[in-house]
Amino acid sequence: MKTVGIFEAKTHFSALIEEAREGQTITITRNGAPVAQIGPVPGRGAQAREAMDRILSTRAKLKGLTVRELIDEGRRH
Repeated sequence: MKTVGIFEAKTHFSALIEEAREGQTITITRNGAPVAQIGPVPGRGAQAREAMDRILSTRAKLKGLTVRELIDEGRRH
């Protein structure tokens, strides 16, 4: 867990939000005492991983087919 002072947090807020989006929790301190946390939204990372798994598993099923074959297959259905 990363810890930053309130001034640094104000100065680099966008970068801290990006770190939280990537899964890191950041503690904000004032005069050395923790006062707040910025972190990922619970469950959001799991949803993204599940979506990526679905995409990758579909991609594996299409291996070896050309774009033309996929288009023709789609037109038949």
